[in-house]
Amino acid sequence: MKRLFSKKVGLTLTCLISTAVLSLNSGHAAAKETFRMSTLGPGTSPYMVMTTFANTVNKNLPEYSIVVNATGAATKHALDVSKGKADFYMSSPILHQLMSNQLAMYKKIKGVKELSKDLRTIFNFSMGVYHSVVYADSGIESMQDIKGKRVFVGPPGSATRRTVVQMIDAVTGYKADEDYTTVKLGWDAAAQSFQDGNLDVYFNPTNAPSPAISQIALTKKIRFLGIPKDDLEGNEGVAALTKNPGFRITQLKQNTYGENQVNSDDVYTLGVTVGISTNKNIPEETIYKMTKTFWEKITAQYDSAPWLSNISLDKALLDLNMPLHPGAERYYREVGLIK
Repeated sequence: MKRLFSKKVGLTLTCLISTAVLSLNSGHAAAKETFRMSTLGPGTSPYMVMTTFANTVNKNLPEYSIVVNATGAATKHALDVSKGKADFYMSSPILHQLMSNQLAMYKKIKGVKELSKDLRTIFNFSMGVYHSVVYADSGIESMQDIKGKRVFVGPPGSATRRTVVQMIDAVTGYKADEDYTTVKLGWDAAAQSFQDGNLDVYFNPTNAPSPAISQIALTKKIRFLGIPKDDLEGNEGVAALTKNPGFRITQLKQNTYGENQVNSDDVYTLGVTVGISTNKNIPEETIYKMTKTFWEKITAQYDSAPWLSNISLDKALLDLNMPLHPGAERYYREVGLIK
């Protein structure tokens, strides 16, 4: 009886150990590799594109999980990714130029040129156009009318803020916080503040129609300010803006936001290219699978999210001035985008 009992105990222990090993193996197989993605706030086109990228990866590649952080400025996000503190960020040609040459907001950051060499692009896309929104009954009909007004030009330290301040200066000669007051808010807070009537002018570079601005236009009449047609040629400040990598003059159509958009003509403004970038040390196979999955799944989402039609494979390398990640380059060679 003792011997029989001993065998039973041994058999039970063997089963328990086997079960534990299987559980550990199963848990290991099911474990996901988590990545951190930083982007701009909700309502911006980078937020929508990058969350779509993350959701597509999370849904179709069970071995990976991308967690999105939608706070802060892209200038800081680029530093975080270059240092390995995050994995993906919204890049832009102008931002990379400033970082790699230690200019503007990066001027006093030691070692930033070397850090920029650790960044790699996955793809570029149209961020959209610079919207400059006012309420139709505000009395503001052109950029000349913003003198003395409260203006959101972008979050503190952001590339958007730098661009908008330069654009206003080029068109009007007005200086920030001398001729008009810049309101220091993040993207979310600024959109809400404009809706609440606490801002006079709200700038947002985003695809048109923007869901955030469309929501405002549902109940209130709005006007978009732009670059006067006479300034498109011969204005040195405007010309300097369009010489920045990724920038061009484009138009916001007068009927983009329906009957509550009071513009009688199309508005000339800036269009800009941005992208999704990462650190060069993320494995090639990982980025290859993510890139391939995103582009193979994106077209199926065009009907449910029409704004996504602005994101297309044939423009993935537009305005590229940063090296591609090897995983992304591998995919683009496969599909013939790179020979």
